Amino acid sequence: MNNVSSSDIWYIVLIAIFILSFILNFTDIPQRMQLWRFASYVRRRLVQLDEIENDIRRRLVSYLSKLNVASPKEVIDNFINNYFLIEPVSIEPTDIIRRLAHLINVRDANVKEYVERYIPKLQKPEKHNVIVALEIASAINIVNKVLKHYFKLGLKNNNWILLMQLALSMPEILRIVNAYSKALDAFSLGTPIGDGAGPLVVRYLVGSAEPKVITEDTVYYEVSLNNRRVYAIKAEGPGATVGRPGEAVDKLIEMLGGNVARVITVDAALRLESEDTGEVAEGVGAAIGDVGPEKISIERAVTKYGIPLDAVVIKMSIEEAINTMTKEVYDGVLKALERVKELINSKVREGEAVIVVGVGNTVGVL
Repeated sequence: MNNVSSSDIWYIVLIAIFILSFILNFTDIPQRMQLWRFASYVRRRLVQLDEIENDIRRRLVSYLSKLNVASPKEVIDNFINNYFLIEPVSIEPTDIIRRLAHLINVRDANVKEYVERYIPKLQKPEKHNVIVALEIASAINIVNKVLKHYFKLGLKNNNWILLMQLALSMPEILRIVNAYSKALDAFSLGTPIGDGAGPLVVRYLVGSAEPKVITEDTVYYEVSLNNRRVYAIKAEGPGATVGRPGEAVDKLIEMLGGNVARVITVDAALRLESEDTGEVAEGVGAAIGDVGPEKISIERAVTKYGIPLDAVVIKMSIEEAINTMTKEVYDGVLKALERVKELINSKVREGEAVIVVGVGNTVGVL
């Protein structure tokens, strides 16, 4: 009796294995299970992203209300829906940088005019801070819409691979989005951020020297360091702007007739996970995280006159770059300042001119 019962059990097990094997190999049920699994995961993360975006909008409405904006929600919605940039044609690359620079400048002018129209009584630094705050809300809105687009596309086409890729990317995307969400406080309060490391190095280098405007939202200082003529460039603070450092370098080199011994660029740089925040590195080239126009302006200007181009960077994560400056980043600023002074003293002869460019957002840095 027991033997018969045991045989029956094994027979049932074999049948079950056969049926399961058939289902796994000859139906799309496994793929549908994967689809449901990844769709559920992505859906939960999209809910988190909605909460972040709604929270940013609430905080931005509160910030604009304190600035006596009549209809802050309308101002935010109009900005998010209307101010985008269409990149120039790249299939024909002739003069693409000049065309891109023109489009960027036109968009910047339109954004400034928009803020001026709705918030006319603000001081210049506050206007810059409002612009960056609106840009943060707009960027997160775009990320949210793009992610939902691919999520719905994956569901529509039963594409579990697309949803899997989306699910694997969501933790990193949410990490960056959370960093931008926190950054809103720094810009609304006007505190220095990690990306302001370059401008802060310049500010310490020039001391109490008076700034001179060289181009839009950009100033330069002229000081002497151990009988070397130092021309230092940074965005005009303390509002949230990066200025136009490339255009400023080009103009300043022409003003000096090309008689420049060296150009030194100082900027924040994203660190690797194996690196420590505040590490300082020295290299060659233009240290600037620009989409193209400003960086190429520096490269063209130094190439025209054969001027050596140095780079000093302060390492930090993206969260540290766009949020209130940490002690580790500040310590890196002090190290970078000493490194810049060493470069000037060792590679520039007495009586020669050197240009130091503090690249980055100068919010909170006068």
